[in-house]
Amino acid sequence: MSIFDAILLGLVQALGEFLPISSSAHLVLLPYFRGQVYQGLAFDVMLHAATLLAVLIYFANDWVVLIKNGLSKPKSKDGRMLWYLAAATIPAGLAGVLFNDWAENTFRNPLLIAACLAGFACLLWIADKQTGAQKGDPDIFTVPFMTVFLVGCAQALAIMPGVSRSGITITAALFLGMSRQASARLSFLLSTPIIAGAALLEVTKLSLADFNAPLFWGFFSAFIGGLLVIGGLMKYIKTHSFNVFVYYRWLLAVVIVVFYLLHN
Repeated sequence: MSIFDAILLGLVQALGEFLPISSSAHLVLLPYFRGQVYQGLAFDVMLHAATLLAVLIYFANDWVVLIKNGLSKPKSKDGRMLWYLAAATIPAGLAGVLFNDWAENTFRNPLLIAACLAGFACLLWIADKQTGAQKGDPDIFTVPFMTVFLVGCAQALAIMPGVSRSGITITAALFLGMSRQASARLSFLLSTPIIAGAALLEVTKLSLADFNAPLFWGFFSAFIGGLLVIGGLMKYIKTHSFNVFVYYRWLLAVVIVVFYLLHN
């Protein structure tokens, strides 16, 4: 892999991880459209580790409060939220363990990705129309356990490329009555343990030979891009709906189907 390709994939990861457009789908599709060999799940996970670092830094104040009070004051509202998030991560963790082989092979079919992009975009559009305009408190520490857990259950579907981890969690949170900003914030906090777990699982499979210049530049571009995208999205949804991402997903789904039919 060239350094240019690694940087490009890193930027794609940053955009796809935090925008509701599916990073895994784009990491599969970019090599597919360019006639290249898929770079492998290990490289994908290292890019996820970079965006994990970005979300940890952006929400550092939240995590300091969550961890501090979760350990010392577990019955406080922010102390409880740490354990809510931990419990809500379990469904996605189980899905990753049970369907890892499918995620690396079966789920990467272009037509399945197109179907997921289009279908789950419809759900996001409906959810955003239903509750997205609400001006809710972005402080999600008061959200009840069942809401957090149900959003975590929805996150498990993101093992399929095209669903979008941020997209499905934001959709679920919107359906459960949360505002756009609160939904996005909860989505980002929920992403931290699941991305960390996936990264730790795959890092053990890497050898020293895997740590080369393309991997470094891919990690760096995903990290910087992730910080910019998180901040940009949080500002954008203060005054805008998620429609632009819905339209993009529909358009990309059509492009995938046309490309597939022309080359098969």
